[in-house]
Amino acid sequence: MNWNTGYTPWYQTQPAQQGNGINWCQGIAGAKSYPVAPGQSVMLMDSEGDVFYIKSADASGVPQPLRIFDFKERKPEAVQSGNFVTRDEFEKRLQEVLNGKQSVSANEQQQ
Repeated sequence: MNWNTGYTPWYQTQPAQQGNGINWCQGIAGAKSYPVAPGQSVMLMDSEGDVFYIKSADASGVPQPLRIFDFKERKPEAVQSGNFVTRDEFEKRLQEVLNGKQSVSANEQQQ
């Protein structure tokens, strides 16, 4: 039995993504005009500034309010060296505790 009725289903598609999979837009106007499939969300990086947008549409295709976010690069925090002891200092304190010259509770009170 041949079920081919000559009907070709229509599928809504998004524009072809190029590059590394990041969706880019030009300003808020570009984000507002970017097409989104019903029931989907898309993150759009603004090519004009440190902003990204999340655009969504409900199941019937009605656009939801555009969400706007600012971002900035974070630098790794530097390690503070004042809160650490050297290996030699550690070994010295360990021997004092083990030999009974310094109690553990006395060391805790100094902090």
